[in-house]
Amino acid sequence: MSYPQQRPRRLRRTETWRRMVRETHLSVDRFVYPLFVVPGEGVRSEVSSMPGVFQLSIDLLVTEAVEVHELGIPAIILFGVPDHKDAEGSEGYDPEGLVPRAVRALKHEVPELQIWADVCLCEYTDHGHCGLLTPTGEVDNDATLPLLSEAAVVYARSGADVVAPSDMMDGRIGAVRAALDENGFGEVPIVSYAVKYASAFYGPFRDAAHSAPAFGDRRGYQMDPANTTEALREVALDLEEGADVVMVKPAGPYLDVIRRVRDAVAVPVAAYQVSGEYSMIKAAAANDWIDERRVVLESLLGIRRAGADIILTYFAKDASRWLKQG
Repeated sequence: MSYPQQRPRRLRRTETWRRMVRETHLSVDRFVYPLFVVPGEGVRSEVSSMPGVFQLSIDLLVTEAVEVHELGIPAIILFGVPDHKDAEGSEGYDPEGLVPRAVRALKHEVPELQIWADVCLCEYTDHGHCGLLTPTGEVDNDATLPLLSEAAVVYARSGADVVAPSDMMDGRIGAVRAALDENGFGEVPIVSYAVKYASAFYGPFRDAAHSAPAFGDRRGYQMDPANTTEALREVALDLEEGADVVMVKPAGPYLDVIRRVRDAVAVPVAAYQVSGEYSMIKAAAANDWIDERRVVLESLLGIRRAGADIILTYFAKDASRWLKQG
């Protein structure tokens, strides 16, 4: 018996068919919106390398969070940008530091919005590295762990729903989990930046967070962009230590890594569409080289298709509006 020729395009011809057979769906429920908090009042300072992204004082951060919540975005992640920095990154674990005060204000005004607190020292150290330094200028992994643990407890005590260690110190997930549990925060999840590459795509973030290293770079503790099997080892270690969600960062250049991690684990996988990814799209759109809306949604869909359950993106607000418009 002969069969009629099959033509897959028959199921692409109309929008109704495309909707009915679509394999991957993008939803606002998947988004986490990054926000930068700075000292002062009435401060709304645009990041020069990230058009449309602002450093906000706590009062305007709360206003922004209300808008984020109204758009249906379920969560934000906070990064502090303090005036004072020192070798120990002390404001990063100060109970009256920027992020703890911001968390308290947000929880008072928008209690339903989930607040993630980034746990790292790079925004708070005067040398810009993610941990304490030895006398010879090397990052001191083990000496850093108690400070990261203290920061996580401070954020949880302030009301953060999630702590997200991004420092890439070995053993930090176990240390943070133990500290949270010992202080009565056993229900606070840890989202681990388990697979964080030493990427060239972070440049605009360092403008936003004032966190560029004063010397050297972070290749000694962030991952080599050439490696993927190592990513699975990092993920396995963090899960063994108590991570609830694992993250791949950046997202777009590492879709293959997202897929390998997704296939290897039974926990949610997050991916961070980082500042460089955002700024390149913005720059191309500003020059009318691309259709911003279509490229943003396609890039986010690609991250979902690769296997990310959660996407941290600076496009969260715009994407949420566009998805509602259909």
